[in-house]
Amino acid sequence: MPRRNRSLAAAGIAGILLVGAAVTPAAAAPAPTGGDRPVTSDRTSPQEARRVDRVPTPDLDWYACHDYAECATVRLPRDYDKPNGPTTEVAVLRVKARDQQRRIGSLFINPGGPGGSGTGVALAAPYFLGDEVLDRFDIVGVDPRGVAASEQVRCFPSVKEQTRAYAGFNVAFPWTKAEEKAYVASSKAVGRGCSTTGRPLSGAMSTAEVARDMDVLRRAVGDRKLTFLGFSYGSVLGQYYANMFPDRVRALAIDGVLSPDEWVGRGRARSLPQEERMRSAQGAYKALREILVRCDRAGVQACPLADGDPVASFDLVAKRLRAKPVVIEDPELGPVTITYADFIAGNLSALYGPTGYAQIVELTAALLVLTDPASSPAARGPASADVTRQAAKAREQAERYDFPYDNGLETFLGVDCTDAYHPKDAGSFPALAAKADKRDPYFGRLWTWLTSPCARKTWTVRDSDAYTGPFNRRTSAPVLVVGNYWDPATNYRGAVSSARLLPNSRLLSSDSWGHTAYGTSACATGAIDAYLLRGALPANGKVCVGDVQPFAELPGAAASRRVEASKGALAAQGAPGRGEPKRLPPVVAPLPAVGTLTVR
Repeated sequence: MPRRNRSLAAAGIAGILLVGAAVTPAAAAPAPTGGDRPVTSDRTSPQEARRVDRVPTPDLDWYACHDYAECATVRLPRDYDKPNGPTTEVAVLRVKARDQQRRIGSLFINPGGPGGSGTGVALAAPYFLGDEVLDRFDIVGVDPRGVAASEQVRCFPSVKEQTRAYAGFNVAFPWTKAEEKAYVASSKAVGRGCSTTGRPLSGAMSTAEVARDMDVLRRAVGDRKLTFLGFSYGSVLGQYYANMFPDRVRALAIDGVLSPDEWVGRGRARSLPQEERMRSAQGAYKALREILVRCDRAGVQACPLADGDPVASFDLVAKRLRAKPVVIEDPELGPVTITYADFIAGNLSALYGPTGYAQIVELTAALLVLTDPASSPAARGPASADVTRQAAKAREQAERYDFPYDNGLETFLGVDCTDAYHPKDAGSFPALAAKADKRDPYFGRLWTWLTSPCARKTWTVRDSDAYTGPFNRRTSAPVLVVGNYWDPATNYRGAVSSARLLPNSRLLSSDSWGHTAYGTSACATGAIDAYLLRGALPANGKVCVGDVQPFAELPGAAASRRVEASKGALAAQGAPGRGEPKRLPPVVAPLPAVGTLTVR
């Protein structure tokens, strides 16, 4: 593979970015009381019940894996309308409850994406879930069809064809006309590849299919009703299950919430870009601006950018980089180019973590000097070193061979493009992205371009059994909806609208930073744990406050870091003991690794 462009587009800015005879379920865990909510619920439709209940309960032949877990694979119908037809292999991992005598049941967990590994987040569970949850639940992760250890979707016959198709994606997002032209060409090539070579699996990866898989697996682990915790896109999976199988919910918590109506696109909104419906960029800009405003209030001792107007300083760096990228000479890395798109992507990456405000300030302050033609070489030297050190680790990860076939982008698109409605022509995205940037500065363009391969002219594969609503079914137990005010990926308004949609739900708000709320405070974590364990709902209107607040004293470093999601690394460390410090969950936002940026 030819080495990628020696820019932060190649390196990233490290540290800153699922009517036949019904099968009788096994004995179930007791359902939570549901607080003050009624327990009557809507029923699973006869058609949906017939699809899943006529599938025989799988025999999960568990075997020891990854030091402290158990693994299994199962073959499930690729098309639930044809239960005896072709199948797809699905991977499952569980970490057994520490106290088996007091075990409640299984907690299914999903880290988001789409395309995130459920087996990976289940293996990481001992590092971030509360001890009582770990004591009393088997933690179960499922790699959705097409993803990770499950049978993988492949949109191209070889790495060579894939690399050629991806050529235009070697930027965080396109900014110049040439970049836009290349990005559109790659979007069309990937859409065609996934709609031809990627079939039939690419047409069977909708969220509805994963929800059906999860219902069959719920039965396989012996639970009468589902207990589920979903982060980010996992909130979409949770809401699909709640609305497809409303009478099969024991407890369902979603954190970092996307509105399913906005995700799918209903009515006239079908022709709009998904970002225009979900407004992730609005949430990101709101968080960025608040950080810069708080920087000014904190003063120069707490925030170096306060020596001037932080908002104006950020705008000035962006303006300079739009006009001309900056090239930094590094003695070890050689010339490193930082573009406007790199700068914006780096700041979005920083916003995913509670302490990202410090990285935003550091990056902006350094580039304020580096982009100033009047600055002296002496002034540019230290700043150059700071920025290039941040790039070094990401560069090492980015400069790799093309083997083996990496389907990470294709898993994201296989779900999103098949699930949702998108604009017709990829060629319309330059104008749509520019419009989004005017509506939601800086981040509108980035978020809009992510789904350009989904354009309907070239992404033609569909799932005839995809679910498109309604999303307002009354569930057999309340749904806990958790939204973070300052989430840069899943706008807080998604949690509010989802809670309004679900008649039997409770909204928990969190005044915290980064993507999702679990682990950011004892308040949010304790409320979610209490709900999963006992069905206890937080009070109406409850707002938790994150432990980390910009430019205030930082808590322990472990609490603000995310868990390393690598299965190999986790297995090597071994499961932590009861009472050891917790970290943040390894959630995967709806932002795939394309060119510059891997956000986890």
